[in-house]
Amino acid sequence: MKCNSEELCLPIKTPQCAMFTFHCMCLNYASIHVSPVPQPPTITLQSPKDYIFDPRENIVIHCEAKGKPHPSFSWTRNGTHFDVEKDSKVLMKPGSGTLVIDISGEKAEAYEGTYQCTAHNEHGTAVSNSIFIRQSRSPLWSKERNEAIVVQMGVSLVLQCRPPAGLPPPVIFWMDNNFQRLPLDKRVSQALNGDLYFSNVLPEDTRNDYICYARFPHTQTIQQKQPISVTVLDSNPDGERRPGFMTPLGITSTKMVLRGETLELECIADGLPTPEISWQKDGGELPSSRMSFYNFKKTLKVSDVNEADAGDYRCTATNKLGTAQHIIKVSVKAAPFWVSAPRNLILAPNETGILTCRVNGEPKPKISWFVNGVPIENAPEDHSRKVDGDTVILSYVQTGSSAVYQCNASNEFGYLLANAFVNVLAEAPRVLTPPNRVYQVIANNPALLHCASFGSPIPTITWFKDSQTSVKNGDPYVIHENGTLEIHVAQPLHSGKYTCIASNNLGIKENHVYLEVKEPTRILKQPEYKDVHRGMSAVFECKVKHDPSLIPTVIWLKDNGELPDDERFDVDVDSLTIRDVTDEDEGTYTCIQNTTLDQDSASAMLTVVGMFPVLFIFFVVLVFAGNPDPPTDLELTDQTERSVQLTWTPGDEHNSPTQKFLIQYEDLLHQPGVWVNLTDAPGTSTTVQLKLSPYVYYSFRVLALNGVGYSQPSQPSSQYRTNPSAPDENPSDVQGVGTKPGNLVISWTPLTGFLANGPGLEYKVQWRQKDVDEDWSSETVANVSQFVVSGTPTYVPYEIKVQALNDYGSGPEPEVVIGYSGEDLPLSAPDSVQVMVHNSTLAEVHWEPVSFQSVRGKLQGYKVLFDKWLFLQHQEQVLTFSGNRSEGRLPGLQPYSLYNLTIRVLNIKGEGPPSPSKTFETPEGVPGPPSFLNVVNPGLDSLTLEWGPPMNNNGRLTGYTLKYQPVNNTNELGPVKVINFLANETTITLGNLNSSMLYKFYMSAKTIKGSGPIITEEPFSFICSKEDWKRELVNGSHWHMIKGLKPGTSYKVHGNCLSPSFPSPFCACVCLAVPSRQVDIATQGWFIGLMCAIALLILVLLIVCFIKRNKGGKYPVKEKEDAHQDPEIQPMKEDDGTFGEYSDTEDHKPLKGSRTPSNGTVRRDESDDSLVDYGEGGDGQFNEDGSFIGQYSGKKEKDTHEGNESSEAPSPVNAMNSFV
Repeated sequence: MKCNSEELCLPIKTPQCAMFTFHCMCLNYASIHVSPVPQPPTITLQSPKDYIFDPRENIVIHCEAKGKPHPSFSWTRNGTHFDVEKDSKVLMKPGSGTLVIDISGEKAEAYEGTYQCTAHNEHGTAVSNSIFIRQSRSPLWSKERNEAIVVQMGVSLVLQCRPPAGLPPPVIFWMDNNFQRLPLDKRVSQALNGDLYFSNVLPEDTRNDYICYARFPHTQTIQQKQPISVTVLDSNPDGERRPGFMTPLGITSTKMVLRGETLELECIADGLPTPEISWQKDGGELPSSRMSFYNFKKTLKVSDVNEADAGDYRCTATNKLGTAQHIIKVSVKAAPFWVSAPRNLILAPNETGILTCRVNGEPKPKISWFVNGVPIENAPEDHSRKVDGDTVILSYVQTGSSAVYQCNASNEFGYLLANAFVNVLAEAPRVLTPPNRVYQVIANNPALLHCASFGSPIPTITWFKDSQTSVKNGDPYVIHENGTLEIHVAQPLHSGKYTCIASNNLGIKENHVYLEVKEPTRILKQPEYKDVHRGMSAVFECKVKHDPSLIPTVIWLKDNGELPDDERFDVDVDSLTIRDVTDEDEGTYTCIQNTTLDQDSASAMLTVVGMFPVLFIFFVVLVFAGNPDPPTDLELTDQTERSVQLTWTPGDEHNSPTQKFLIQYEDLLHQPGVWVNLTDAPGTSTTVQLKLSPYVYYSFRVLALNGVGYSQPSQPSSQYRTNPSAPDENPSDVQGVGTKPGNLVISWTPLTGFLANGPGLEYKVQWRQKDVDEDWSSETVANVSQFVVSGTPTYVPYEIKVQALNDYGSGPEPEVVIGYSGEDLPLSAPDSVQVMVHNSTLAEVHWEPVSFQSVRGKLQGYKVLFDKWLFLQHQEQVLTFSGNRSEGRLPGLQPYSLYNLTIRVLNIKGEGPPSPSKTFETPEGVPGPPSFLNVVNPGLDSLTLEWGPPMNNNGRLTGYTLKYQPVNNTNELGPVKVINFLANETTITLGNLNSSMLYKFYMSAKTIKGSGPIITEEPFSFICSKEDWKRELVNGSHWHMIKGLKPGTSYKVHGNCLSPSFPSPFCACVCLAVPSRQVDIATQGWFIGLMCAIALLILVLLIVCFIKRNKGGKYPVKEKEDAHQDPEIQPMKEDDGTFGEYSDTEDHKPLKGSRTPSNGTVRRDESDDSLVDYGEGGDGQFNEDGSFIGQYSGKKEKDTHEGNESSEAPSPVNAMNSFV
């Protein structure tokens, strides 16, 4: 545990403590009001061992430490004292050992070297690591002239980069003159040292701008090599050749890697065709969970190397002409690493303690002990101290022997340095739990009473109840070793005063705490289901029983969310009232009764039905009431850091009592001009206590609400500014998701400015691998909502925390979220693939699932690919089985087929390598239908059938079956005839057929499994009857003209297609029947008599109608009618006794008063008088009783609906028109 400079790490007894080893807690002096406890120095912050600085920025070497009294600091450089005060360019921060070196205008090289910080107080001396300070360098490329390279096509080629040595080493990449990266593939690749390798060159490799670039990370500068020109000739191309290795050279090579680092092995081969590279480890397997391939499998990387990764790694280059192999012998060394680092000790006089410094490494590290920065052999002699290799034993220590011990473990690859103080204290007991603390619990729940203590020797804790009864371990009490008293099931009888006593040989300290066991909160009257008419009110009751000392607060929810922000919802102490219910108010309402210790809840549903006439009542209220006036005289009192009291004077209510006051605020710092609802107060109140947030410039206003609505806002109050503070909350929605192998993207929802609580808002992002014993890594960022962690193992869980901090401190301890680093493609394929064939179309496949480590991601399932070759076409089918499956069914297979099957593992990144191919065969099945069935060469009583073999034989064909039967005119089927054929027969001629019958044909193929589906040729008539039918051949058009027919004669027409699949230009036969003696109803006597009777009846009706019209009165145009008698207006013809002919014109114009002959002409000589003579007669119309509509006047285009006072008496013809 790390404590700040105002705290002391004190030993606390816990159940896990072992002899001489103590857990500790941070004790703040101000919290217990005691004198500080002496403490030797402890280094809390230091710079990394290897510090490369940018010469454009100041050098900052961190060294922070704590202790009591606060330590002083000094430095050494290159092993000698570094006098900071004598160098004007060097500043040591006050109260700290951190150095800030201003190198502007100076030679930065002067400050390179090895620095070490010392922190000292009267109780000991702590030292930092040795910090190696070096300046980053990005030297220029040496001047050189590259000769043009000319090579024959097919040979191998290496373009050397050889960048200048920088600090740190540069990043190498190849581009052209247009700053476009050169494409790399398995033929052209870049080695780890930056050289460009061609396994074989092609003509398209010819170019004059091969440029190597070196980017130096610290200075962010890029240097480029002179362009290299390459010309590939194809006049004498090199032939195909076996693979050979371009790097590394020879048969074997060696590679040394340090434990915990990344092993990088590389093999680049030449050859034509381009070789494929594969890797294996002799005598073992490649570590799939930590292994990855790069550069088209030419580079193998193994992360987080351990001792088991040592051995012989074999890379193999293969093309069609042969293989080549190279063995890389890998040895794993290790810089020192901790097995058990020494820990601080706090001992009482005459106690014994042990410091252990257990490390490992290869070669085995050498351990050296120091006391207060001095080698232990040169330190003042101490008879209580004994050194035994990696252990220091301190026996019967005495006051004044406090010191800081350093353990240094080193070998040729590095060192470890740890400080551990031994603090010898003689302290009487102190109880750290605040006195008279009251613990409140609900009955039947556990109760924990704390008694945190400190002392040296560690105090013994005893408990008493009501200052008399000794509390012992046993039901219902448990006393933990840290002093906490636990009551498993607290009851009211356990309430009372408890005393804990901490004692050691130097004294006794007691502390009193109180336990109160409360009654649980219970809802007695639960809300009930309601059916409420629209516009009425709904009331839900929620009465609660609770402990008298606990004040419950009620919360109402609608559909598990907050109640709508609507003044119609009125929440009382034990009820919820919804006024003027609407359809949107339907839902489930939940009452939650909260106390500081527990809660209870109950729910009921509201259903809105029907309508209720409340409009009149509402109107009456509106007539006599109005909106309230805004409140006035806003005043702020009782001002504190997080609250203020707001007082106001209500305005006029205007005949409607005030229901509540709404308080709003404006944040002039973060959101000026935006008013936000803060809280509300009852309508009878004029003051409210407002809870505030830090770092906000508040301005308040108040609105009043009555039955009519809200008032206008009041005038704003005076401004009230709250001071900044540390954030109260951390970012939400923290997630960790890898987007690619080797990374982890940590994202979160940032805090708004209002929640920042102060300036300088930043986020401390912390992460560490789950279930791995390692410290948290952290990074502080600002103005972003995500952070990318690089170099992570593939798909491993990480613990993630994001904490908000600002210039005034950090937010609360954040919750730990589990995320996963990026996925990579699965490494292995399923084993033991077996296929069981159930029938000709169904098989079942089984496999051994892959290991979790080889999935390298979240397992999505298994992808089964099975294919077959059919008619030289490759047909592939894919089935995906989700989840961790080991079997699956393959439906829809083709019978009598040979399949190849492979299985791949799927994760979110993609699919892994295929399993070894598994071959299986499906048995025979019934065949498909014949591919076609055609009728050819039809004759008078015979025809020929042709058919084709099935598209899918599904086995070995054994023959065909033909069935055919006649069909008569009523579509009744005749007897079936069956003919069997061999497999090689595809035609048959049928004779002795009835030329007057239709025939239907059925054809099917068969294997040993039986007959397949049939193909049908629809009913077929191949010729017409010679006695009764005429025959005409019809081409492929949609119509045919039949000539030579006799008038008044009926014919039968029959058409038939010769063969739907027969490609003939004459497709159909049309046969005409001889004339039939069908009886025509129009020539029957009874029909003629009936028609005459109907005509006579109509004539009588017309005459009666005409007579009644003439008796009706006089018309204004009577003289005109008498003067222009129309001789053609006659009731009927004299010669045949029928009505006169009537014919309308083509454009359906109204009748003009004269009859029209059948040829459509008007005979003016028969009648010179018509309705046209009276003006508008040309546009006249007859109404429903046959009278003419419109006046006889000379005015044109007069509305025909203006009047009908004058009308001509209808003639029989007119009357007839009215019926038509």
